Amino acid sequence: MSALTKAKGFKKSRTGTYLSIGTTAFGALSVVKQLRKARSDSDTLLLLDAVVSAAAIGTGLAILLRELKRIGDDDVLFG
Repeated sequence: MSALTKAKGFKKSRTGTYLSIGTTAFGALSVVKQLRKARSDSDTLLLLDAVVSAAAIGTGLAILLRELKRIGDDDVLFG
């Protein structure tokens, strides 16, 4: 099995999904900082951008959690 095939398979593995959840959650820290700055500067456009980014992160996390559940359902040894 080539390294590229292993890398593609990692994305759909349980470990890869956990890693994706972690990096997505880490991105939420940046959005929190952006929200605080927008509120302190009373910048409506920056605040709107932060809210849309937060919604995107929330949606991404929901999709990743759904994928994690699907992986768990397919795993005979896990369930």
